[in-house]
Formats: sequence, C-alpha cells, structure tokens
Amino acid sequence: MTTPPTSTRTSLCLSLCLRQSVVAVLLFVLAAIQSANAMRLVIQRVKAASVTVSGEKVSSIGPGLVALVGLHEHDSNEDLQYCCRKLLAAKLWPNDNGGQWRHGVKQRNLDLLCVSQFTLYGKLSKKNQPDYKYAMKNEPARKAYHHFLQLLRESYDESKIHDGAFGEMMDVDLTNDGPVTIVIESDPKPPEESAKSSTD
Repeated sequence: MTTPPTSTRTSLCLSLCLRQSVVAVLLFVLAAIQSANAMRLVIQRVKAASVTVSGEKVSSIGPGLVALVGLHEHDSNEDLQYCCRKLLAAKLWPNDNGGQWRHGVKQRNLDLLCVSQFTLYGKLSKKNQPDYKYAMKNEPARKAYHHFLQLLRESYDESKIHDGAFGEMMDVDLTNDGPVTIVIESDPKPPEESAKSSTD
C-alpha cells in the first residue's frame, strides 16, 4: 500500500481537527440552548413567609420553603415533573444528629409556598429595560403553573402546599433562614434517552 504524501496527511489531519472543533462548538451551543429553555425555581429556606394581594393576606406558612416559579415558553410536562421531584427532594435542613444538608420538606413535614414569577426570565435590553419574551405567555403559564401545584400535592401532603395569586401584584414577605437560597433548573432527558428508558 502506498503511503499518502505528507501534505495529504496534514490536510486530512487538519480536516479531522476542524470537524471535531465544529462538533464541539455545536454540542456547547446545544447545551446552552437546553439550559436557557429550562424551567427555573428560586427556592429559599424560610422561618416564615406570606403573600399579600391588595392589602389582603392570601397565603402564609411557618418554617419551610418559598419557591419562586419561572416558566420558559418551551417548558413541557417533563420539566414540571423534574422540578417537582427536585423541589421536594432538596435537602436543606440538618438531620436529628446534626448532619448538615440531610433533610427535605417531606422528611421534616414542613410547608411549601409557591409564587409564580415570570420575571425570572427577564433579560435587560440595551436600554436596560427588562424583556420577558422567553417567559411563557399568560394563559399557557397559568395552566402549567396550576399543573405544577397539582403535581406537588400528589407527591406530598396536599395541606402543606400553598401558593400566591397567579398574575396578580403580590407583596411577598419572608424571613430567610440562613440565608439559604438555591436555584433549580429542569434538566429533562434528551428525546433519545426518554425513548430508550420507555422501552426498557
């Protein structure tokens, strides 16, 4: 077999490296897009919290979690389910032996207050004005948010799940315990993984 000339081998090597670089960039972009499309929760461990609308208190809890809920325009039921599991499983309290970050709301039988907040998907424009184009529109978001609450109620004690007033101007009052604040973003399986797991 004849060995290709050095110039040909060099060209092939450069071509291969270029292709690998393009693939790496595409994978990076796809990962960024997936992250940008995620459902977003900002959760805070609290000693107490309440929501007031037009001077009337509509919800209040003692020790537990407050979850600000941001819905992206492309969020699906899979995103809702993922965030539901993560929220209820978040270990933000010590156990009875003093071990840090061992218990979640379910283990400690605590309350959870959800507050819808489309501004979690706000981005500042060149004029430094907020742009909410990536937030899910009002009616689809209302349905998705209430479905999220239903998932939480089905997965935990229904009496422990509280919420504010969707689409209203709310005064949210809370005492952050710690402070402890965590961001959760949905990370659903890629379509090919979901299809594979369903056939197993």
